[in-house]
Amino acid sequence: MPIQQNRRRLVNSVRHIAPGAKPAGPSDPNEIMSVTIAVRRRSGAPELPDQEHWAANPPGSRHYITSEEFARQYGADPADLDLVAAFAARHGLAVVERSVERRLVIASGKVSQISDAFGVELHRYEMEPGADDEDRRRLRGPPRGRRRERAERGAREIYRGYEGYVHLPEDVAQVVEGVFGLDNRRMARRAVTPRPTITPLTPPEVAALYDFPKPPNHIHKETIGLLEFSDPVAGTCGYLPSDIIAYFTTAAGIGPGFVTPPLLDIGVNGATNSPGGPGDAEVTLDISVAGSVAQGAHIQVYFTTWDENGWVLALKRAVHPNPGERRPSVLSISWDWTEFDTFGNLTWTPAVIATVSAAFQEAAMFGMTVLVASGDDGSNCQVGDGSAHVYYPESDPWVISCGGTTIGDVAGSSFVEVAWTDNGITGGGVSDVFDLPHWQRHAHIPLSLNPGQRKGRGTPDIAGYANGYEIVLGGASSPGWWGTSETAPLYAGLIAIINAHLHQRVGYLNPILYSHEARHVFRDIDDGRTNAAGGAPGYLCGPGWDACTGLGSLKGHALLKLLRHEEEQTEEFEKEPHITGKVAALIFDRFGDFEGFMLEDHHGGEHRFDSREHEVEHLIRRAWEERVMATVLTRRHSARRAVSIILRGPPTLHP
Repeated sequence: MPIQQNRRRLVNSVRHIAPGAKPAGPSDPNEIMSVTIAVRRRSGAPELPDQEHWAANPPGSRHYITSEEFARQYGADPADLDLVAAFAARHGLAVVERSVERRLVIASGKVSQISDAFGVELHRYEMEPGADDEDRRRLRGPPRGRRRERAERGAREIYRGYEGYVHLPEDVAQVVEGVFGLDNRRMARRAVTPRPTITPLTPPEVAALYDFPKPPNHIHKETIGLLEFSDPVAGTCGYLPSDIIAYFTTAAGIGPGFVTPPLLDIGVNGATNSPGGPGDAEVTLDISVAGSVAQGAHIQVYFTTWDENGWVLALKRAVHPNPGERRPSVLSISWDWTEFDTFGNLTWTPAVIATVSAAFQEAAMFGMTVLVASGDDGSNCQVGDGSAHVYYPESDPWVISCGGTTIGDVAGSSFVEVAWTDNGITGGGVSDVFDLPHWQRHAHIPLSLNPGQRKGRGTPDIAGYANGYEIVLGGASSPGWWGTSETAPLYAGLIAIINAHLHQRVGYLNPILYSHEARHVFRDIDDGRTNAAGGAPGYLCGPGWDACTGLGSLKGHALLKLLRHEEEQTEEFEKEPHITGKVAALIFDRFGDFEGFMLEDHHGGEHRFDSREHEVEHLIRRAWEERVMATVLTRRHSARRAVSIILRGPPTLHP
């Protein structure tokens, strides 16, 4: 298609044909479709609070924002939305929705109109059976649940897409950050020591082994969000309410004696709860695990389409709910897509990664905790090109990535735990997209195993039982459903319980999990196994953090105690004079000895602090070198004397 004059390419919109696909002709010009147009933040909007902000402000001292405050400070300019809506109308498109808070305009029209509006040629592409599904997974063991899922596949996948860039008029391009929905390829899939004797477990039994606190009576105030994918093009899925009831109340599941969770289905982008497809087991598994751990909590199930537009709209809906909907306090995601289809070929467009990551960052402002499964095909990630890969969004630094373990030799509260490498392989590795976050700098994250040995974000952060549960599916007990998609909803239930005990949302936890104070809340897993798979090099499970099990599995009561202790210490700490900011300068006397430093606060003001103590110098040098936030505690009668330096959380006083 010839590009119209006075147009420019949207730099982050480039798309390539999917690996294994081939052109199958132009799209039907009369087909009706919709697109989502993401708009920039209003002019003068402050920067979103970064990870250093949350590291310096642990639960107990955090102040979360309201929807109204967010829209007013960080939302889109209505004039920008009007400009985009007028552009859509000029091309005959109908504006379906516009939102200041979500910064979106959704428009619909014919393929021919949308092709003209965005300067692309929309084509159909055909993928061979198995070219982009889970058949590339390395499997062992008898044909259990997930093999049954694969047997139902085999049809050719047809997707609509384009190659190259989106092109927009100059004035519109200046306000648009991304256009989603033009390409609707599938972008979501389920995520060596002697092996112990495996005993089938239920989620409540795993929660007991992990020492989870009991849910308090008021846990009904907590809402767990589950993100699921279903649409007629890539495959419908859902759950039967009768299966959920049977799981909790009859011997076919874990009943009797359990309460069925209150459920609310939220359809996004035309998707609905549509049981009958191969993904039903995943949806049912997520509900069963989260609901049985956090008994009494509400569960909202977000059904969205499998493409990048589905990701954007579902996450925006969860973070910025419609009137009358609850905003989840914790969000569990058991689906991912590989960062790179092949080494060096980005699967996700930069625009959609930026938009999805910003949604996770916005979630932190509302006190939401996001957990994502790390995947079940080890370092291969279903790619098969001989390079190590990780999935997205589990690689996003704004989420907690959850790997898998196997539990065996259970005797009362005693058990053996190793990396999950038997009926699947825990995912993990080093991101090729995200740099190493500051809170992982002391976790000894290895360099990437790929050429260039990149230093990047390491995954997973934590790990938990992934060796299989029995659920109720189609009215009958169905065993053998395993994977890291069990770990994310398990820990989502734990976070909901902790929120209820603390009477507040703990929110973004990554900096706290990697802090020195949190070392006692993990069971370190060191078994020498590897997550190598499909010809890709793997990472070893060793002492401390590793790319198979992260920091280890969580001890529930220990995490609650840590977060409660931080809350109590923060309350005491806030009674004393203190300033938080970044180190602007180190000060030395004429002999070269350390005598103080300058701290720049959030408003740009500079404050001098005097100290000759080696411990203070050490902490300040670390804050300076790593560019992390520091909080300085002083005395009311001596504002320039640094009594304590805190690089995260409440103070540890130094003499």
